[in-house]
Amino acid sequence: MKVKPQATERRVLPNVEFRVERAEGKQPRIVGHAAVFNVLSPMLWGFREKIAPGAFKKTLKDGADVRALFNHDSNFVLGRNTAKTLSLTEDETGLAIENDPPDTTWARDLLVSMERGDVNQMSFAFRPIKSTWEIINEYTEDEEVLVTRTEVA
Repeated sequence: MKVKPQATERRVLPNVEFRVERAEGKQPRIVGHAAVFNVLSPMLWGFREKIAPGAFKKTLKDGADVRALFNHDSNFVLGRNTAKTLSLTEDETGLAIENDPPDTTWARDLLVSMERGDVNQMSFAFRPIKSTWEIINEYTEDEEVLVTRTEVA
């Protein structure tokens, strides 16, 4: 039986830290976390989800070609791991990023908007590879379906 590949999904998680770092004599960088582990999402189509530690491990190890895009638009590439302008690592918090954006008008505008606090969230796109589904608080008014993403690409 052929397994149908999962569609790409997008998420914005609350309170995900990211910022612009400026060092004297160097180009500005975007650093922070694209995703955090063990944080429940808001309600999504009848379920909540969290990302388990290690969920990105295989994809990172396999050397997937990952791009950081502004507003998920492939016309606005902020960085790419294969070009060494985007670094992705799993740490105890989640998926850490270090991004060297291009010296373009739109990227400089984005950095200014981030520093002013106008742009204060980062989202990420992924394909679920392995997940567990469970009902928590079953048979109570707080019953919820919880999806734990254990591997994503």
